[in-house]
Amino acid sequence: MQSDLKLGQKLNEGKTKQIFELADEPGHVLVQSKDQITAGNAARKDQMEGKAAIANRTTSCVFKLLQEAGIKTAFVRQQSEKAFVAARCEMIPIEWVCRRVATGSFLKRNPGVKEGYRFYPLKMEMFFKDDANNDPQWSEEQLLETKLSLAGLTIGRCEVDIMNRSTVAIFEVLERAWATQNCTLVDMKIEFGVNVSTKEIVLADVIDNDSWRLWPAGDRSQQKDKQVYRDLKEVTPEAMQMVKRNFEWVSESVKRLLEPQASGRVVVLMGSISDTAHCEKIRKACGSYGIPCELRVTSAHKGPDETLRIKAEYEGDGVPTVFVAVAGRSNGLGPVMSGNTVYPVINCPPITPNWGAQDIWSSLRMPSGLGCSTVLSPEAAAQFAAQIFGLSDHLVWSKLRASMLNTWVSLKQADKKLQACSL
Repeated sequence: MQSDLKLGQKLNEGKTKQIFELADEPGHVLVQSKDQITAGNAARKDQMEGKAAIANRTTSCVFKLLQEAGIKTAFVRQQSEKAFVAARCEMIPIEWVCRRVATGSFLKRNPGVKEGYRFYPLKMEMFFKDDANNDPQWSEEQLLETKLSLAGLTIGRCEVDIMNRSTVAIFEVLERAWATQNCTLVDMKIEFGVNVSTKEIVLADVIDNDSWRLWPAGDRSQQKDKQVYRDLKEVTPEAMQMVKRNFEWVSESVKRLLEPQASGRVVVLMGSISDTAHCEKIRKACGSYGIPCELRVTSAHKGPDETLRIKAEYEGDGVPTVFVAVAGRSNGLGPVMSGNTVYPVINCPPITPNWGAQDIWSSLRMPSGLGCSTVLSPEAAAQFAAQIFGLSDHLVWSKLRASMLNTWVSLKQADKKLQACSL
């Protein structure tokens, strides 16, 4: 695979990877992992055969998971066993650390806090990348006052806030994914870069087993991350085999994070074929969350027996289902469905200007014992269905979480742009 690529000059070499320019792909680089494992700012370092391939598998899976959710990253594709292609970035020299559980250096810097203390909300810290000074902890104010400029972008308030918010979202997506494997994501460090082509801040560098602490079943004694290597009193061949087994376990487990936990579907019932355009918007929005959506035509007023037969068909195959009732004028579909199924029912009536203010009451005022909700926007009805499925499917939840982040970022950037115009 790699022989297909024409490598340009080596741009950078760190403790665990090398970065090469790609002559045939302007604006892209090859990130090549090394078989080296280090701890304590390389005070301890050893060769671990196979580590490059393990790290590359892990980071490629993690970036795929985040990208499919909608998080902006530099990752492009896994190129070979030991390398991946990424968008070329100028790296922001800050390690963003996000913590759910207090452990490690946090305890040394905050005496009196017991190991295991849980942070709600997540605890954010940043460290300036400076090997000579052991990566000192920085404040937001220090970062702002430094006025870093990378690829033509000055790192100001807007950019710092975007990285802060993004770190929290990335942690939460991975935390939820690891929870499906009964594994606690304790803490994590990530880095951002400025994409030289788009001038956007994106998640860059790598996320592998050197980047986090992972405790299966929340039990530190079962830890699977690089901390096992840091904690070794003596580096022996047997000890290194144990470390390698842990890294292999993580790279195998991380593949399962890309698998959906539960498959559900949305079934849209429309009272008339004339409502198709409204229903297609629901189907399209469901598709953006990776949720299958089927459209059916049935009238609870004119053919209640057929409506209940269709309901029974979807209840009978055991697939978790959310029904969306689309009926104009007098909505009989939603209430009839809600009164006859325990599956969630969402009313999404196509409101018209003439009688809309009167028609809406047939979706809002229900007899007792009915629990259907009413959402007017077709996109919002799909989003509400996704939120129901997101409770049991981390991949759907991740798309919702990334969408929330991206909305926040676009508002922040619009405000920055407007302020610049006003000035």
